[in-house]
Amino acid sequence: MENILEIDRLTKRFTDWEHFSLKSRTILDQISLEVKPGEIFGFLGPNGAGKTTTIKALMGIIRPSSGTARIMGHDILERSQEVKKRTGFLPENPYFYDYLTVGEFLRFCAALFGITGRQARQRTAELLELVGMSPAAGLPLRKCSKGMLQRTGIAQSLVNDPEFLVWDEPVSGLDPIGRKEVKDLMLELKKRGKTIFFSSHILPDAEALCDRVGIIVGGRMHRVGTLPELLKDSVSWIEVVAQHLPEGFALDGAGTQKVAGQLLIRLEGPESLDPALKKIMQAGGSVISVVPQRENLENYFARQVRTAKEAGQ
Repeated sequence: MENILEIDRLTKRFTDWEHFSLKSRTILDQISLEVKPGEIFGFLGPNGAGKTTTIKALMGIIRPSSGTARIMGHDILERSQEVKKRTGFLPENPYFYDYLTVGEFLRFCAALFGITGRQARQRTAELLELVGMSPAAGLPLRKCSKGMLQRTGIAQSLVNDPEFLVWDEPVSGLDPIGRKEVKDLMLELKKRGKTIFFSSHILPDAEALCDRVGIIVGGRMHRVGTLPELLKDSVSWIEVVAQHLPEGFALDGAGTQKVAGQLLIRLEGPESLDPALKKIMQAGGSVISVVPQRENLENYFARQVRTAKEAGQ
């Protein structure tokens, strides 16, 4: 099956007046990635990395300077109505008509897809239940909290029962319970066969949800892959548990701690393992366990951002 989304060397430059002359700024610099059917793909990057610009280009809100992207086999410059019918979009800062109620707004969105009357009322009720907003159906949008507006935005992105969801910062403004509910919803939508492409800078959420992630820094893609692929070589330290060692046993450059008669040793990297094991055996000790401790996505992400900034990107 073809990819749901294919981005090939997508570039976006903006031209601004600066000190009475035109200056060109490159916001996206030849980014490329693919999203497979049925997966949750996390588009990760710090603030200002180019995540929202990428999504705006994909949704036809801005025009790329060069490069291409295809959604469900259609070039984004075609502005295909077929693609729009099969796509759900949640912008970073959705706009709402303040004097409509939550229910009225969702029925208005349904009408844009030709869903009216009883079918629209039924669909609205289903979506309000899905995002936990049923009690607020009659509440004017101007009286909704940021979290309630975010849930309403998620509901409107689902009104046409889309195959492909593009969500820009979907957990923005939500409390911890709301974040968990949205994450649970994303997993449920995946079970229903939906493909989800979402941007975020909240790394624990991405680590819990994503089949694959792409890391963008300074408008450039730095890494794309599954979490095991990205983290496979990222051993931060090695934890060794040993026993029967003499009092005062120590290893240069290693931290040690006594726990229940055993010695917990922290080695700062794979290269120190063999010398440490040799010294433990020479001292008459025995090794109980050797466990590599890998960094999580948050630490890996921070390292990628730091490396990119040090390289001047």
